[in-house]
Amino acid sequence: MTKPFDMALFLSGVLTGSKATQQRHLRQARIMQAAIQQRWQRDNPWTWQLKHVRWFLTQHLKDHSDATRYYYRLTALLVWKRLGNGRELLI
Repeated sequence: MTKPFDMALFLSGVLTGSKATQQRHLRQARIMQAAIQQRWQRDNPWTWQLKHVRWFLTQHLKDHSDATRYYYRLTALLVWKRLGNGRELLI
């Protein structure tokens, strides 16, 4: 049996800001992880592709407010930064 992916440990190197902001990013990253896991069976960010993050931000959040989508985009940028991807996340 494998351990569940620890999103807090994964993002610990790139999380900045207040404790509330860090908790928001962690909560949103876990929600992203669960949605991508359910749709594509990709259980951790190391296996995500750009299309997975784009799908989450455009399709999964399509009925959410602009402000919500903005904050999720900030979280996605942190995940992308942590992954060390050279490409920009253009959404």
